[in-house]
Amino acid sequence: MTADATELTTARAEVSRRLSTLLAEHPAQASTASDFLRAQFDAGLADVSFPVGHGGLGLPGQLQRMVVSALYDAGAPSGYFRNPIGVGHAAPTIAAHGTEYQLSRFLRPMFASEEIWCQLFSEPGAGSDLAGLSTRALRDGNSWVISGQKVWTSLAHISRWAMLLARTNPDVPKHKGLTYFIADMTAPGVTVRPLRQLTGDAEFNEVFLDDVVIPDEHRLGPVDEGWRVAVTTLMNERAAMGGTSPPRGAGLISEAVRLWHAPGTVRDDSIRDRLVSLWMRAEAQRLTNMRAQQTQDEPGPEGSIAKLSTTETGMALYDLIFEMLGPEALVLSATTGTGQRTSLPEPPRAA
Repeated sequence: MTADATELTTARAEVSRRLSTLLAEHPAQASTASDFLRAQFDAGLADVSFPVGHGGLGLPGQLQRMVVSALYDAGAPSGYFRNPIGVGHAAPTIAAHGTEYQLSRFLRPMFASEEIWCQLFSEPGAGSDLAGLSTRALRDGNSWVISGQKVWTSLAHISRWAMLLARTNPDVPKHKGLTYFIADMTAPGVTVRPLRQLTGDAEFNEVFLDDVVIPDEHRLGPVDEGWRVAVTTLMNERAAMGGTSPPRGAGLISEAVRLWHAPGTVRDDSIRDRLVSLWMRAEAQRLTNMRAQQTQDEPGPEGSIAKLSTTETGMALYDLIFEMLGPEALVLSATTGTGQRTSLPEPPRAA
């Protein structure tokens, strides 16, 4: 066995030991979600690749799959599903670029869902071209004064903190003059307005920043090098949205299978064939994501492919689910007030 293989085996054993201790001392079914997540963080199992003392063990990121699988099987709460933008996007960015103060201040309450996070990137004139954003940040001593508008911001209405990208130097090429900040969503000058959809839901918000003051200690990374920090966020966003690997048959495909077997569901041979095809597609996607997680310690381009595949599969599954629900689909509410997706309702019962 090579030295690297020996080290990986030792690391697996240590992660397994910590998992056993965590579940023994904090049984998932007997602990509150916040208590369990704090204990998970303190055990270094929030993300094993994070620094020691800040939710991690400094181990290869591929070992986090062990943690996710074991805690899912135990019925433990998920930090990601309770605070998806914080845990999925902000946490790895802070872990990679943050100061000791930022690591200590933000990661633990973020993982325990005590402080919800959002992402202030997109603007009315800078969506697909993120580097073309115009929100300005002007230096004022040990602080920065931010003015501008952000849009399509999920969870802004309930968030305590936000990842913010702003322009600090308009006289250089657009990718070169951006700086990354951690913004207080409760600060004076922050205004959040819901964006109502045709359904009446408000899954997104627009955010107005009027001379919002951010201390320099909440700047993440060097001045004018925010694009490099933002790429870390975007890579992790793609991995979090498309690269998760639930157990076989879990997730949205399980809802479709449940509906197929329920009394009163609209079904025929065509729907059955589509359901089987989508089950195989979801399983191939799950196995591909697992392979990527086991061979990559840092998110890479594969996250973009997984995100695209997940989106396309999800759209096809919802089309099929709505068809099986029939008229009941017209009154389906897809999200809760926190923007998290609910389970689909039981289909209409046969008379």
